[in-house]
Amino acid sequence: MNDIPLYWLFIVFVALILMSAFFSGSETGLMSLNRYRLRHLANNNHGGAIRAVELLKRPEKLITLILLGNNFINVLITQLATYIGYRLYGEAGIAIAAGVLTLVLLLFAEVTPKTLAATNPEKIALPAAYVYRPMSKLMLPLVAVIDWLAKIMLRLFQLTGKDFANDALTSDELRVAVSETSGLIPDSHRDMLLSIIDLEKVTVDDIMVPRSEIMGIDLEDDWYETLKLITNLSYTRIPIYSGNIDNLIGVALMRKILPLLLNDEFTPESLVDLTREGYFIPEGTPLTTQLLNFRKNKRRVGFVVDEYGDIQGLVTIEDILEEIVGEFTSDPSALHQDFFQDADGSFLIDGSTHIREINRNLNVNLPTEGPRTLNGLIIEHMEFIPEAGTSVKINGYPIEIMQMKNNMVKTARLSIPSDHDIASPQSELPLNG
Repeated sequence: MNDIPLYWLFIVFVALILMSAFFSGSETGLMSLNRYRLRHLANNNHGGAIRAVELLKRPEKLITLILLGNNFINVLITQLATYIGYRLYGEAGIAIAAGVLTLVLLLFAEVTPKTLAATNPEKIALPAAYVYRPMSKLMLPLVAVIDWLAKIMLRLFQLTGKDFANDALTSDELRVAVSETSGLIPDSHRDMLLSIIDLEKVTVDDIMVPRSEIMGIDLEDDWYETLKLITNLSYTRIPIYSGNIDNLIGVALMRKILPLLLNDEFTPESLVDLTREGYFIPEGTPLTTQLLNFRKNKRRVGFVVDEYGDIQGLVTIEDILEEIVGEFTSDPSALHQDFFQDADGSFLIDGSTHIREINRNLNVNLPTEGPRTLNGLIIEHMEFIPEAGTSVKINGYPIEIMQMKNNMVKTARLSIPSDHDIASPQSELPLNG
């Protein structure tokens, strides 16, 4: 071996360094791959992605294979560097080689390739998959033995490996992933995706029209007053009841009422005949479930009932869709101005307004656990029925009670700190000049 020219030894040394860099970089690249993009590429018949998916189904075997190759190459590098140092400087050359080799391996075989692979995993990992697939078959017996020994060690420490193929995102992780797509998809699309993810956490109780605000036709009212009410209503579906909302008869479609009105055939009996039986929703039903139930039952309106069967509110499919896409309806209830911005920047808010609606429109963070309306939130926080003029601070937001009615907060003023960003819907809110 002493007859081998030094330049050949250096060429082999450089080649081994490159091979070590390949093993180090490809390991980082393969483990840094975005597994969902990888599956997308594999579904589009990308050869490297298909091979990478197969390799990553058993990450413990892949790591064993890479470490086997890398350690074997590093041992050869160490032996060769020691020999070169000895030939150049004798016994002192061995120590010099050890110092130089540490720096060379760290810089060219570890830090640089791993940094490149971490920043460009696909460019490194996918080509490397073409090498590792045949290599894994060739070294299968040795890899299997080492993997078996590694599993024994893991069992001793009561640890198990994680299966790449079954590594699914939780809803919270998915929410973070969607939130970090800024610049990749339009903001409006990202907001809708986030709203869909959050639907499971929202129930019909959070968005329903409260019982006291349900507008419908009472068959016990004077018929002339009923006719006046119908001409002023702009709803397409009208609740029909007798005496009170708990005696619900059903829901009538305005398009079926209008022909009867035009032909002077509209009577209480004809109204009952065209009324469809009511559809009821248990309180606490998640919006995702209810959206599917609306589609399954071919309904657009449902009445939320408690455990005793009493009606608590009304929910429409439009209410659920607005949780995803934002306000889009021309429903007159949506035109009711719950927010009035005063000259000082504060907002006058109706006490019956849902907290989720306040948070969404004003970009504030009032607590949504517990009471669902501003009135309920204030009374629960204060633990007594307040008087007009009383102020309270909730989650850092000063709230002044402006008007009380029937032991309920009718109107309250919400002040938002000057350093707080207000959501874009603010621009649509009327100024109370």
